[in-house]
Amino acid sequence: MRTPVSTYRLQIRPGFTLQDAAQTVPYLKSLGVDWIYLSPILTAERGSDHGYDVTDPSAIDPDRGGAEGLLAASTAAREAGMGVLVDIVPNHVGVATPAQNPWWWSLLKEGQQSRYAQAFDVDWDFGGGRVRIPVLGADSDVDALEIRDGELRYYDHRFPLAEGSYTEGDDPRAVHDRQHYELIGWRRADTDLNYRRFFAVNSLAGIRVELPEVFDEAHAEVMRWFREGLVDGLRIDHPDGLADPEGYLRRLRDVTGGSYLLIEKILEPGESLPAGFECEGTTGYDALADVDRVFIDAAGQGPLDALDAELRGGAADYDDMIRGTKRRITDGILHSEILRLARLVPAAAGLAQEAAADALSEIIAAFPVYRSYLPEGADVLKEACELAVRRRPELEGAVGVLLPLLLDKDAELGIRFQQTSGMVMAKGVEDTAFFRYTRLGTLTEVGADPTEFAVAPEEFHTRMARRQAGQPLSMTTLSTHDTKRSEDTRARISVLAELAPEWQASLQRLQKLAPLPDGPLANLLWQAIAGAWPADRDRLQSYAQKAAREAGNSTNWIDPDKAFEAKLSAAVDAAFDTPEVTAELESLVALLEPYGAANSLGAKLVQLTMPGVPDVYQGTEFWDRSLTDPDNRRPFDFGARRRALAALDAGERPASFLDEAAKLLVTSRALRLRRDRPELFTGYTPVTAAGTAAAHLLAFDRGTPSAPGALTLATRLPRGLEQHGGWQDTTIELAAAMADELTGSTHGPGTVAVREILRDYPVALLVPTA
Repeated sequence: MRTPVSTYRLQIRPGFTLQDAAQTVPYLKSLGVDWIYLSPILTAERGSDHGYDVTDPSAIDPDRGGAEGLLAASTAAREAGMGVLVDIVPNHVGVATPAQNPWWWSLLKEGQQSRYAQAFDVDWDFGGGRVRIPVLGADSDVDALEIRDGELRYYDHRFPLAEGSYTEGDDPRAVHDRQHYELIGWRRADTDLNYRRFFAVNSLAGIRVELPEVFDEAHAEVMRWFREGLVDGLRIDHPDGLADPEGYLRRLRDVTGGSYLLIEKILEPGESLPAGFECEGTTGYDALADVDRVFIDAAGQGPLDALDAELRGGAADYDDMIRGTKRRITDGILHSEILRLARLVPAAAGLAQEAAADALSEIIAAFPVYRSYLPEGADVLKEACELAVRRRPELEGAVGVLLPLLLDKDAELGIRFQQTSGMVMAKGVEDTAFFRYTRLGTLTEVGADPTEFAVAPEEFHTRMARRQAGQPLSMTTLSTHDTKRSEDTRARISVLAELAPEWQASLQRLQKLAPLPDGPLANLLWQAIAGAWPADRDRLQSYAQKAAREAGNSTNWIDPDKAFEAKLSAAVDAAFDTPEVTAELESLVALLEPYGAANSLGAKLVQLTMPGVPDVYQGTEFWDRSLTDPDNRRPFDFGARRRALAALDAGERPASFLDEAAKLLVTSRALRLRRDRPELFTGYTPVTAAGTAAAHLLAFDRGTPSAPGALTLATRLPRGLEQHGGWQDTTIELAAAMADELTGSTHGPGTVAVREILRDYPVALLVPTA
């Protein structure tokens, strides 16, 4: 198996094709990247910028460069000695425009007789033999249907007609009633949908890759990539949606010839991948959480908790919060999925459907992880049932009936329950609670437990040693297309833990100048604005609206509160239009900026040199202060990065660690060292400093006791370090003479002052000189 030393994620889209990716390969090679890492490239919904809505898995998207584009990118990578990793989406396909998806079009036209009927996860009995499509403004809009060009039309929506279902002059409503599909009001999706989807996205329909024939057809093009040597590994999107993730990975490993596989899996604290999973690890959200927290000041927890309690009128109970947000999802946008589970409870169980749905929802709300993988995770399921009963004693009988049914890994109820619990976790926690639990924005990132405020260096080292021993080929990351705030935005926000009194005073002034009648949301909003500043108005308005609607306390997606959203928009506008607000914001950002930059460089160097396979998300070798998607998928300038790298290689050095080129320096030197000197990254040993400011240094040696390796040094809690007089007498011991890859300076052997090593930058990357 060929494995990557590092990767660089490229978002392939109509505006940046595979041919464009091929053109970037020389720059990425110079940057130090080992493999290019491509977002989904199969044919997707036209105009899609992300590619996760695949409409035709049999071909590479012509709008993304087509087969010739992949050949060009792969050839360029091969000629540069680099590998290729591609993101694939096995759980679902895009059905927003039925005519673009041959599988879905066939299903709608031919119903259960379609050769693709088994590919989709449809409850035909519940739909009366028809698949329900929630596209109408209301059920009464069937009166607006028309027949044109041999198709059923609803405004711009096109649907096929079953053979023999239409004669010239027939009433469109009557023709609709003869079809294998039923067009329904969009609000009914919450309760009456009868096909599995991705989360609550009606336009992404689940497919059944657990069936061999479906797997084969869905992966035929992917298998060609490996037969022809175009691709070296795959990233698997949303494996938790699959009926049998373990079986899927086993089959995929086989058809790709034992190639490198990563899965987009969110691991909760203490959770590990099932032993039977045939993959090298995750896409790195677990690593992101560890890196973030080692740069957060634990002493800030008390003051920030107090501020949060003041803003929300009482202390936040996170467990109670996520129980409520999960129930909001099971009783709301995913109630169709819960009802489908309830319909699978045998009549002999003696549970009414409503009672079964309530108990199932409560069990899912009590689930501490995304899903189980029975028989692995049976104890988690039992504990969730126990917690559900403690919370709702009146459900004891219903839960007792359901538990043995849910433990049956081969029964449809047990399988579907596992597919559903992860959906609820994602929507209820990541997409709701993370916008409500706002004491410090860094903590509410994908894959993180926001109740864990900070990680001490000793605990960080323990986790890294565990990663080196058990997951050396798992990916690490700091930013992705899904992170709610990019790495540099979070690094700046993290400084607030060192400046809690100053932040409280600033937020109070901002609330007086631009009042928002939702304290926790105001906390979230102004943290985000400070983290991303300077930013244009449209970006911040878009973020504010999304954050408020996701939180769902003061407005929501279904029925927006126009009055509240007007106040929210006015608060954002005030950052640009009200001089006092602009001045307050810019004063705050000026205070945060140097410490945020130090955090950024520290986190970047640590992520690039810690155990695992580091990924660099496109463009983040420069400062990147993005917010949640689609903000984090904006175009960027490769030319500027190419020119800056050439300047560094010509001998220029950033005059200050605040310069954008400083991050490029750290990124390029760390990536090159990992690629060119792999023998320096074979172990993991914590390095302890001595002296007054020892707690402000995070350091580790990636060598072994017999062979010293690359030595990473990063400044922690820079505000506190400055306030207490700097490094003073703080030292480390160097067993051999070492040179800094960032500055060229040499140090040791023996006792060396940290202030000498970190004279120019808040980080250093040392390598043995002999």
